[in-house]
Amino acid sequence: MSTAVPTRPRIVPARRYFTIVASRFNAPFVQGLVDHATEELRSLCPAAVITLHRVSGAFEIPVVVREIALREKANAILAIGVILQGSTSHAEHLAVSVTNSLQQIALTYGVPVINAVLTLENEQQAQERCLGKKINRGTEAGQAAVEIANLMSDLRRI
Repeated sequence: MSTAVPTRPRIVPARRYFTIVASRFNAPFVQGLVDHATEELRSLCPAAVITLHRVSGAFEIPVVVREIALREKANAILAIGVILQGSTSHAEHLAVSVTNSLQQIALTYGVPVINAVLTLENEQQAQERCLGKKINRGTEAGQAAVEIANLMSDLRRI
């Protein structure tokens, strides 16, 4: 696990719109990511408008992200889920499919999509990355969302 994290983005006084699409599968871990991401978004962007949509599992995240990219005003969309490895290769296939779909949506619609759909080997890794304070992927997703929203806003003013 990498412990190198980027510097924290600057606090933004402007209103930004963030949408979180989170799965209900592996709920305690996903909720930890959502809580940490939301906390970081509010800390870095006090005027943020944050919307949360729940879907059943990671596979359903891209279709909802696409719909948001088409219909809602969002400076960034955070896709949040947890895929735990099992005894088959299903998790690996699912993770690749979700990642590719999210990237394609971002490129097609020009809306930044933060991929915080984690593929983890076990619940211990999920505990560390989703519920822990030292390295929390939800916090990192919130930071990435604010940073890319700021950059895209700057680029679109040029």
